[in-house]
Amino acid sequence: MVETLQIKTEKHTEFVDITERIQEIVINSKVKNGVCYIFVPHTTAGITINENADPDVKSDMLMELNKIVPFDDNYKHIEGNSSAHIKASLLGFSETVFIEDRQLLLGTWQGIYFCEFDGPRVRKVYVKIVED
Repeated sequence: MVETLQIKTEKHTEFVDITERIQEIVINSKVKNGVCYIFVPHTTAGITINENADPDVKSDMLMELNKIVPFDDNYKHIEGNSSAHIKASLLGFSETVFIEDRQLLLGTWQGIYFCEFDGPRVRKVYVKIVED
């Protein structure tokens, strides 16, 4: 079964911590050990796992992504959001996290982030739990 999360973003570019929402899906699945697949079905948004203890990491990552892939760089795409497509492709559209004893097996400082690059919007994230 696939669960769908709705994510409402507030800014043009932002990282939204969805770790607790994914953990809740894991707990509700009743799967003790397995794998959690997380997929973003959008071409201008992505997903990543990174530090969730210091919020400056999120802002630093966005700052550097915006330097590497500027919003306006004479792109040809008529919709004007080429930078969002590029950033999403760089970060990727899926993550895989192991489940052990009904808990996401993340590192001490790790969190799961939905990455908005063309907001604000209402987005989806698909989550599939597979038992060992």
